[in-house]
Amino acid sequence: MNEQVYLLEDDESICDLVQCTLDMHSISCRTFTTIKAFSAAVEEHLPDVVLLDIMLADGNGLDVLARLKARFPSVCVIMLSALGKETDKVKGLNAGADDYIAKPFGVLELIARVNAALRRIHKTNRLLCGSLVMDTENMTVTYRGQPLDLSNKEFQLLRYFIVNEGKVLPRETILSDVWGYDGGETRTLDNHVARLRKLGLNFETVFGVGYKFIAD
Repeated sequence: MNEQVYLLEDDESICDLVQCTLDMHSISCRTFTTIKAFSAAVEEHLPDVVLLDIMLADGNGLDVLARLKARFPSVCVIMLSALGKETDKVKGLNAGADDYIAKPFGVLELIARVNAALRRIHKTNRLLCGSLVMDTENMTVTYRGQPLDLSNKEFQLLRYFIVNEGKVLPRETILSDVWGYDGGETRTLDNHVARLRKLGLNFETVFGVGYKFIAD
């Protein structure tokens, strides 16, 4: 299962505490102690929520926040910092953070804040699938931080594949669900999949059946 939460924190004891706490509440989490490792993981999969320290051994968390929000503005970022003054919190929030928790923090507060963030995300029209972020209300899609220029039907088809990520989908089923066709020519579908493949998206052809979309 893709992780719901990424934590970037250079204090391993805090990493262990957060990991254990979230695991106990069935919230999948992955921890990182360096900006380099965190950034590489984000390229592979964008989580629902990022917990982000400010004072890191290899850089400033506010710089990480700025870069993250510039590429993935819809990702939810909660700052975790020993800088607990009101001015510090205001600075973090003004820099784009969605929430701010001062250290030391209680585990119950942490869980409550993360759950609140997840509820807000799930109420929105955002779909996350690997490095794909789809806003179904505004009909926008970004892949690895870059916007994709899709036609209306390509958008509908990609949304269908995202919702059914990892499933083998027969051509006839796709045509029926996306185009409203009852059987008939599948060349239209194949052409649309070819176009999405040219954008770098990973579609596996299941010969004699249809397609399987695999997020990366």
